[in-house]
Amino acid sequence: MKAVVCRDTALQVVDLPEPEPGEGQLVLNVSRCGICGSDLHTRHHADAQADVLAEAGYDGFARQHEPVVFGHEFCGTIAERGPGTSSKHRTGSPVVALPLVRRPNGMHAIGLSASAPGAYAERVLIEEALMIPVPNGLPPDVAVLTEPMAIGHHAVNRSDITKKDAAVVIGCGPVGLAIICMLKAKGIETIVASDFSPARRALATACGATTVVNPAVDSPYDKLDGRGYTTSIADYAAGGLRAMKGLRKLPLPWHMTFDALNRLGLTAPKRPIVFECVGVPGIIDRIMADVPLKSRIVVAGVCMKPDQFRPVMAINKEIDLRFVVGYDPLEFRNTLHMLADGKIDASPLVTGTVGLQGVAAAFDALAVPDAHAKVLIDPQSMAML
Repeated sequence: MKAVVCRDTALQVVDLPEPEPGEGQLVLNVSRCGICGSDLHTRHHADAQADVLAEAGYDGFARQHEPVVFGHEFCGTIAERGPGTSSKHRTGSPVVALPLVRRPNGMHAIGLSASAPGAYAERVLIEEALMIPVPNGLPPDVAVLTEPMAIGHHAVNRSDITKKDAAVVIGCGPVGLAIICMLKAKGIETIVASDFSPARRALATACGATTVVNPAVDSPYDKLDGRGYTTSIADYAAGGLRAMKGLRKLPLPWHMTFDALNRLGLTAPKRPIVFECVGVPGIIDRIMADVPLKSRIVVAGVCMKPDQFRPVMAINKEIDLRFVVGYDPLEFRNTLHMLADGKIDASPLVTGTVGLQGVAAAFDALAVPDAHAKVLIDPQSMAML
């Protein structure tokens, strides 16, 4: 079969052996595969990522010198079934799958390991247990967005955002756009998006952002005026003093009233939920310095270089910092059905489609923020950007 292999940063179309399904496995004919930011990073920083993941407990991530077939955002049709698989899913049925697969040397991430070739290819091997049928005749150009949109779904879930909260999305690449789509689907009324690129700001508006900001001109946090957020430690302390004076005028002891208000959730801090979707050194520290007190920062951007921030800034502002990656099977399944039911419209993300021969040029194009957001691969196409 034809596939695109990355080795020592070079991308080349080659012939590879056909995948052979084992117990409980399926082979798919690839309909579409998305080019992910993780693929762009891995092309040049595979060893750094592999070192970190080995320390974290997974030693199978791609290495620079290894031939790797990228592609973990995919949809396809069932081509072949291995032993022990169900016959209820007929050959030709359209499906998506979580990108994990068993190999002789253990479980591996499809498309991000030399042991688990991905879907920059005509066919890909998956686990039946991690496969989900595509419902409602959803076209492959949309079904393929299940995986990247599930990343956004997980980030929004981990943020614990509620409808009364305002969201700020820093960086409007594919991850930021997916988060905006999911925030809109959740009913968040204030979604401020910030990006230097005019094209990405336009995509953010199309995905549901209520306000877009060029950070070279405006601060996204200035667009949150009137929501009661505090940016001054002195003002926050003065507000606490006023509250204590008011409580002491009540007939009940102040601490009993304070406790009752706590139990009702009325003393919870007013703060925005900020999604960091840039992933460059210095961005976390910059956000910490700029956000209102008590803000929650959800880090979804993958920074491939060592970074640093000032803990004393986060401590004095009582910043809540969360890091997110991936999704669980339920989030993946629910994302697919949200796409199929029209609850989210991710179509603005797709800005181009190429065949296998066009992948190398697509990588170059994706390095320019104004050129593209999400480029899809159709293995049967000869298209180029």
